[in-house]
Amino acid sequence: MAAAEAAEVAQRLARIRVVLINTTHPGNIGATARAMKVMGLSSLHLVTPKIYPHAEATARASGADDLLQRAQLHESLESALAGCGLVLGTSARLRTLPLPLLDARRAAGQALVESAQHEVALLFGRERYGLTNEEMQRCHFLVNIPSNPEYSSLNIAQAVQIMAYELRIAAQGFADIELAPPDWQPVDDVQMERLFEHLEQTLLDIRFLNPRQPKRLLARLRRLFNRARPDQNEINILRGILKATQDAARHSEET
Repeated sequence: MAAAEAAEVAQRLARIRVVLINTTHPGNIGATARAMKVMGLSSLHLVTPKIYPHAEATARASGADDLLQRAQLHESLESALAGCGLVLGTSARLRTLPLPLLDARRAAGQALVESAQHEVALLFGRERYGLTNEEMQRCHFLVNIPSNPEYSSLNIAQAVQIMAYELRIAAQGFADIELAPPDWQPVDDVQMERLFEHLEQTLLDIRFLNPRQPKRLLARLRRLFNRARPDQNEINILRGILKATQDAARHSEET
C-alpha cells in the first residue's frame, strides 16, 4: 500500500469510534483496546464502565495502553454519540420492532464510506444482555455477527475484533466503495434527539399521541426518521413544520 493510501486508511479509521456501554469487566476493556490497535482503530469511548481504570485492563491491553490512556469516559450515551452522523449497534437478539440489519462486512463498508464525511459510532452493549431497546433506537442500523445457535456467547472483545478486521479490510479497499452524494451530510445524534423530543411534544399538543401508551408509536417514528437520516436543511424544514403545527393548535384552542 502506498504511503498516501495508508494515510487515508488511517484517517478514515480514526473517525470510527468503538463505544462500550456499561462494561462490567475491566479486562474486556483492555482486550478491546488490543483488538482495535491491531487493526488500526484508535478511538475508544467508554460509557459508565463499572470498574475503570484498572490494572486488569492495562494487562489485557498488552501494549495498547496508549488507547486506554486516550479513551474518553462518558456519563451518558448521548455524550458518546455527539458529532456522529452514523450509529451502528451490535446485537445478537431480534427485537419486537425490527430495525434495519446489516452483516459485519456491509456494516464495515457503510462505516468507511461515511467516515470520509463525519464520525461513525459502533456500539457494544453489556456482557450479560447487550444493548437495551432504548439504546438500539439511537442506531441507524443494527449489526449482527452470525454464530452457532447452540452456543452464541461471543465475548465483547471478540466481537470488536471481528468488526475491526472487517473495517480494516474495507478501509484498504475503500477506492472501490461508492461515495454518498456530496450535498448530503446527515445531522448528528444530538440533533436527531432534539427532533424526536420536538415531535413527541407536538404529537401530544395536537392529541395524536396517547400519553399513556406512547412508546410503540414513537419507536416506529424513530425507525422511520433514522432510516431517512435527514440533513440539516431537512431537519430545519421538519422542525419548522412541527412549530407551525404547534402554533396552529394553540391558536385553535384560543379561538
